[in-house]
Parts: sequence; structure tokens; C-alpha cells
Amino acid sequence: MAAESWSEHRRAAIDAAATELCEQATDSRSERKRTGILTAATELFLRNGYQGTSMDEIASVASVSKQTVYKNFADKQTLFTAIVLGTLDRFGEPFLAAVDRLKDTENLETDLVELARGYLAAIMRPQVLRLRRLIIAEADRLPELARTYYERAPERTIAALADCFAQLATRGLLSVDDPLAAAGQFAFLVLGQPLDRALFCLSDKGFREADHNAHTDAGVRVFLAAYRP
Repeated sequence: MAAESWSEHRRAAIDAAATELCEQATDSRSERKRTGILTAATELFLRNGYQGTSMDEIASVASVSKQTVYKNFADKQTLFTAIVLGTLDRFGEPFLAAVDRLKDTENLETDLVELARGYLAAIMRPQVLRLRRLIIAEADRLPELARTYYERAPERTIAALADCFAQLATRGLLSVDDPLAAAGQFAFLVLGQPLDRALFCLSDKGFREADHNAHTDAGVRVFLAAYRP
């Protein structure tokens, strides 16, 4: 009986292990399909626009069934929102981490220049620019998404910069009465002209790194002239 019980226990353990492996394989396949759907949808949205893209096309490009697309995303708006928020997290989180590190700077001008260059570079990424254009174009149809984008991108960034500048002021490195206003001014000095040009001039011809660096460096000098003690 003892041997029989041990054998049954062993078979149960093997069955459980096999079930777990099957579930892991299923999860892996599901994740690959989800990733494929997101990749295909991003390509189509950026190429054809939100209105010009259908779930049928997305399924075809992703090489999955239409049912699989709907299993992962309830509708086209949900899918588009996932792409937008995923892009924000992928490109935004590293910059927010850099803002947080600036609070401990020992060389404010050098580190602020580095932050400004990284800020502009992140915003000027082709995928970020194209998504921003698309969100602006669809703001009337998708006001909640446009509001979410604003809250998760520009507004969140300004709030993080404001907190950073307030911390630097407590260390005596900046003289700031209104950190939120200072953050908005810094953002405009860094982004204003290049971002406007990028949004309206669809070709990236002339968008040279050296020009961007010169622009951000000048913006930092203006900012520090106003706010350094």
C-alpha cells in the first residue's frame, strides 16, 4: 500500500509539473500574440491613422484571428490606448528617473544640461512625435485619451520638474518662489521651438543633434540666469 501511495503521489507530481509547463507555454504563446498585435497595430495606426485602421487589418498583419485580437483588446480604442500608454511608460519613465536623480546633483549646470538634452531627445523620437500628432488629430473623437495623455506626459513631467526644483531650492542651488511656474518655463525653453517645428514639419531633415544640443544648452543658461541665487 505504501508503494502504491508513493507511486500515485509521484504520478500526481508529474501530472502537476506537466500541467504547469503547459500553462507556461500557453502564457508564452499568448504573450507573443499580444505583442504581435501591439506591434502590428502601432505600425498601422502610425501609417494609416486611427480612423483608417481596422481590427481586421490588425489581425491580418499580426497573423492572428480577429477573435484573438478582441480577446486581448475589447475594441480599437482600448488597443490604441494601450499603445499610447505603453509608449509613454517606455520613453517617459527613464526621464522621470533622471529628474529624480537631479535632486542630489553636485554640479547643477552640467547635470541640468544633460537632463535637458535627454528631455528633448525623448520627445523628438519619431514614434513619440507621430503618436503625439495622431492623438492631437483624434482629440475630438477620443477626448478621454487626449486628457490621459496630457496628464501622463506633459503634466506629470512638469510636476516632477517642479518637485525637483523645489528640492534644489531647499539646498540653496536655485532661488525659486513658484516651482511649478519655473518647471513650465524650463520645459518651454527646452522643447518649445524644436517641438513645434517637429509637429508641423513632417520631414526630419535638418533635425541635427548638434542643433538640438545648442538649443537646450542655451535654454539651460537662460533658466539658470533667472533662477540661480
